[in-house]
This record gives sequence, structure tokens and C-alpha cells, in this order.
Amino acid sequence: MSMAWYLVVSAIIFALGSAGVMVRRNPLVVLLCLELMLNGANLALITFARMWGNGDGQILALIVMTVAACEVCIGLGMIVAIYRRRLPIDVDELRELRG
Repeated sequence: MSMAWYLVVSAIIFALGSAGVMVRRNPLVVLLCLELMLNGANLALITFARMWGNGDGQILALIVMTVAACEVCIGLGMIVAIYRRRLPIDVDELRELRG
């Protein structure tokens, strides 16, 4: 299979994620769409690493996965805090967390 197919799939996954971030209003769905974007970028990194025959892209993909895991932990913590305070769940209405 050609490397171009992997890049096409990566672009489609990234485009779906970015469309979801721009369209959806639920914070959980926005976090999931951000994860889709990061997975699309990871697939492109792995494809380029395999194309050039070195492991630099794979190491960078592991770093991106670590950052994505941290982002999910912090994001879910913020969403739980929002639900506990009974603030509006719409992303447009949440301009700042009032502490």
C-alpha cells in the first residue's frame, strides 16, 4: 500500500476533528474532536517516519500521545468542575471559569 493513502486518511481524520471543534458546542465532543486531530497528526508523523526510514517521527508521535493524555485529564477535570457548579454546558456561554 502506498504511503499516500496513509496521508489521505490522516488528512480526513484531521479534517473531521477540526470540523467537529468548530461546529459542536458540547465540551466533551470538542475534546473528542481534538483527540481526532491529534490522532490524524500522529498518523502523518508515523507515515513520514516510515517513508524516510528513521524513528524521529515515531518518537515525536509518542510525545504527542503523552500531551494528548495530559490534555484529556485536565479537560475532563474542568468539565467535572463545570458540572458540579451547575454552570451552563454550552461552550459559547463558558467564556471563563469563575472561581
